[in-house]
Amino acid sequence: MMSIDVERPSSHNRTRSFSVEDLRALFPILQVKVRGKNLVYLDNAATTQKPEAVIAQIDWYYRHINANIHRGVHYLSEEATAAYESVRRKAQRFLNAASEKEIIFVRGTTEAINLVAASFGTMSVTSGDEVVISGMEHHSNIVPWQMLCERTGAHLKVVPVNDNGELEIEEFVRLLSPRTKMVAVTHVSNALGTVNPVKELIRLSHEHGIPVLVDGAQAVAHQRVDVRDLDCDFYTLSAHKMYGPTGFGVLYGKEALLRAMPPYQGGGDMIRSVTFEKTLFADLPHKFEAGTPNIADGIGFGAALEFLESLDWTAVTRYEHDLLEYATEKISSIAGLRVIGTAREKAGVVSFVMDDIHPHDIGTILDQEGIAVRTGHHCAQPVMARFGIPATVRVSLGLYNTKSEIDVLAKGILKVKEVFH
Repeated sequence: MMSIDVERPSSHNRTRSFSVEDLRALFPILQVKVRGKNLVYLDNAATTQKPEAVIAQIDWYYRHINANIHRGVHYLSEEATAAYESVRRKAQRFLNAASEKEIIFVRGTTEAINLVAASFGTMSVTSGDEVVISGMEHHSNIVPWQMLCERTGAHLKVVPVNDNGELEIEEFVRLLSPRTKMVAVTHVSNALGTVNPVKELIRLSHEHGIPVLVDGAQAVAHQRVDVRDLDCDFYTLSAHKMYGPTGFGVLYGKEALLRAMPPYQGGGDMIRSVTFEKTLFADLPHKFEAGTPNIADGIGFGAALEFLESLDWTAVTRYEHDLLEYATEKISSIAGLRVIGTAREKAGVVSFVMDDIHPHDIGTILDQEGIAVRTGHHCAQPVMARFGIPATVRVSLGLYNTKSEIDVLAKGILKVKEVFH
């Protein structure tokens, strides 16, 4: 293949020592002013900001090699195909999957879960069977399984959550039975920050021969994930939760399972041959990738993966843990404020409510101070119902956040109190 005649921006970085100030300099949006104040971005569970390397890769694609991929024989198509497919190898390495064939490109975690529910679920779940999920799931890991159960006559079983926001493991074990055909559980709760013991849940499920899907959307930005070490059957992630672009994600699946599954959608690029009498489907992974993909953002995602792999993860994990402890202590000390979700193992989220002040009002006032938080039910209404509240204010941390930003947040919350009292 010909080499490109315009130099591609470099997104590869050697492992760097951890410095939050150095990292912040890589993210252009962190220099933005909001309502005349320095931006304090604490909405990372909704979406993370993007480093310059990710933005540059997307710009490079559109400026220099924009073309549809795979079947083209012209120069631009070949270059675009090579750049796009290189991301699959990066994702395989990032997750430690056994093969590139186990990496399916999707629009994000939501589509990945729907794919598994519609394909594997329809193939393996019948009337009277059961699907087990947890009481802390995002709607994306509830609704597809409800839809499957409605179609097939199966039953949805839910593992309860205790007052600390932790799964009741004894109840999980009790729910597993010969009728259980699927377990789907979040790695990290988006509403509570709880880190679930997914490796143990997978082991317990596999003792009964039950496959497990792990929703990893909130985990991959905070810890390294090794799908072979977890031994999960499916793992899902969204690029925009891990410093990459929106509209792109990965479904990891064990190759034997993916081979047995029927296609999720039909169309171009997922076929080997088509006649009016019969269609032969493409091999993995393309069997599940119908139509023109999100090429530019896929290439941007490759830069995000390289960015994450360049980090000293021992230092990142330590830093984020210390920052979470600092934020939890600082926020919890404010009179009239109650933290929702106090699990022993947490990652990057502090959700709270305040006496007689609606979370939306809190978020609106914090916005006037340049502070971005999320308010509402966070697409986790059953979690809100479990704690008897309609909504929370969610502070979600990224590796570029600082203790000084937490101090600004605390002052903002005190201002909220002044306004309402």
